[in-house]
Amino acid sequence: MTVGVGDRIPDVRVMTMTAAGPVPVSTSEVLGTGKVVLFAVPGAFTPTCSDYHLPGFVVRADDLRAKGVSAVACISVNDAFVMGAWGAAQGVDDAVLMLADGNGEFAAAMGLELDGRGFNMGPRSQRYAAVIEDGVVTHLAVEPGPGLEVSSADAVLALL
Repeated sequence: MTVGVGDRIPDVRVMTMTAAGPVPVSTSEVLGTGKVVLFAVPGAFTPTCSDYHLPGFVVRADDLRAKGVSAVACISVNDAFVMGAWGAAQGVDDAVLMLADGNGEFAAAMGLELDGRGFNMGPRSQRYAAVIEDGVVTHLAVEPGPGLEVSSADAVLALL
């Protein structure tokens, strides 16, 4: 069952990369306080994700914060090393918290898994953006197909 508006986000252990290496964090810990924008991508270093989705949120991070967003986070079914390298390659710095859902447990708990086996990518997450306020989903926009119609930084800014 897909998590929807009014539902609490699942509490799942994911990883984030720090200067000291990968660190486990709980999603309720990093996404559960304040107004958080979470966006999910099918894969780090993939074309749409690298060319548009992540860069849009990096560029618009200050605009989102000006609308009351306390944190912007990106999650993908990749390991912490890949998410750390992708964040570094994209110049993310502190604009976006990079979360590694290495086993796809958060994607599954959200009910937003993507079967990427047809592309030899294995299980992934659907592309979406969510606004989470104190751990409760207040907006969820799942992309209906390829592209960035509803989950881009500009789409999230328009609804805030």
